[in-house]
Amino acid sequence: MSKRIGLYPGTFDPLTLGHVDIIERAVKLVDELVIGVAINRDKGPLFTLDERTKMVADEMSKIEKKSGVAIRVVPFESLLIHFAQEVKAEIIVRGLRAVSDFEYEFQMVGMNQALNDDIETVFLMADARYQAIASRLVKEIARLGGDVKNFVPVAVEKALRAKFAKS
Repeated sequence: MSKRIGLYPGTFDPLTLGHVDIIERAVKLVDELVIGVAINRDKGPLFTLDERTKMVADEMSKIEKKSGVAIRVVPFESLLIHFAQEVKAEIIVRGLRAVSDFEYEFQMVGMNQALNDDIETVFLMADARYQAIASRLVKEIARLGGDVKNFVPVAVEKALRAKFAKS
């Protein structure tokens, strides 16, 4: 029996506790989880690809030890379904916070199924504590000197402070 590989894609700019929550749920469903860090030049990320990949990888080592599930952090700049095929994922994991997330994700699933109906998309609801957290809002709070410790891992909080201290 082959191992079940899942893919959780995102820009992770920055990684939030909501992302971590979804990852902790996703490892219960798969034998291996690939975290795809999207380049996505359209979003104009605050952190470089290398910075985002390192932040995610550093947090994943903790989850990997706790869960016993192999986690790989891989940057990508391709069509999601092509990347899923490349990493041999059978499942794409997507996190949902609100109804507005579902509308967008519903369209994405339809398009992805049209491209490859062998790869399933699984939606996981974020814990209620994390449903309001959005990377965009976390960056705005940090930029304006607010406290983000309840929204991001400690290392990410430090990276945000350092990034905005330079500006």
